[in-house]
Amino acid sequence: MMVAMEFAPDVTGRPIWRLLLRGLGVYLPGWEMPAGAVRVRHGTAAAGGFGPPAYLTGDAGFGVQVPDRRRGLEPDREIYVRGRENPSFGIVAAGPAAAIGSRVVDAGALMRFARRLTFDELFDTGDADSVPYAVRGARAVENVVFLDRAAGIGLCAEVDPLTRTAACPLYVRLGGPAERTVRVYGAPPYGADQAVRSQS
Repeated sequence: MMVAMEFAPDVTGRPIWRLLLRGLGVYLPGWEMPAGAVRVRHGTAAAGGFGPPAYLTGDAGFGVQVPDRRRGLEPDREIYVRGRENPSFGIVAAGPAAAIGSRVVDAGALMRFARRLTFDELFDTGDADSVPYAVRGARAVENVVFLDRAAGIGLCAEVDPLTRTAACPLYVRLGGPAERTVRVYGAPPYGADQAVRSQS
């Protein structure tokens, strides 16, 4: 019996989805682009394929457990800027997940790592005037895509524009070099699994 896949259209219209597609084009050229994000509910996906090292945790979305952490690893990265007056930064990084520096990678850990990478990229050690720009750029990071090609995983984090809280709405599974496929899993919409109570 084949189970129909439930897609997550609420995620594919947001900047994080566009940043993911852009990052896949840069770091995995020629790979099959995902048509959408398969919805994960209660820790499982109807189509299968979702599981360790990833986990799902309420409104915070996805997280990934990595076997080790190492400082000093520098992943490849591309920084993107949206808007002129009040710019929003997005960063795509590709490298070993151990570079993030935490064995449990969730939205908070990924956002801190992305902001550090952004600051390091914008700061010029020979120019003191670059400090304010680098600080503003790091604070303006709102979307992060991290791809670990060797482990075959990826994680995407975003900052909610209204609440300013970070969450990971997308988890990425990369097929091997022979397959060249990308599967994306979407977390339930924020608050979707919470009980609804009415006062009548």
